[in-house]
Amino acid sequence: MIDVDGKKYKLVKDYKDAFNEEEFLSRFTDYFYDYDYIVGDISYGKLRLKGFNLKSSSGFNSINDYSKLEKYLKENCSYDCKYFILKKENV
Repeated sequence: MIDVDGKKYKLVKDYKDAFNEEEFLSRFTDYFYDYDYIVGDISYGKLRLKGFNLKSSSGFNSINDYSKLEKYLKENCSYDCKYFILKKENV
């Protein structure tokens, strides 16, 4: 479990050992509070974060549809890059 400003996140996937808590916390902002999932991918040595929501979430829109995560990883991230997925608890 990762605690960020009182919000709890569970690491559900850590592909190629991508997750580094210190680096994640340095990139995380309150912008991500409304997302059910946070995906971090590492491209060219830099961590990028993107929020995703479930269709049942009040903040849902098609751009951040969690069901399209595989498509995002394939089309918007470096080939076979390291990445991790965090799930906000109480979703």
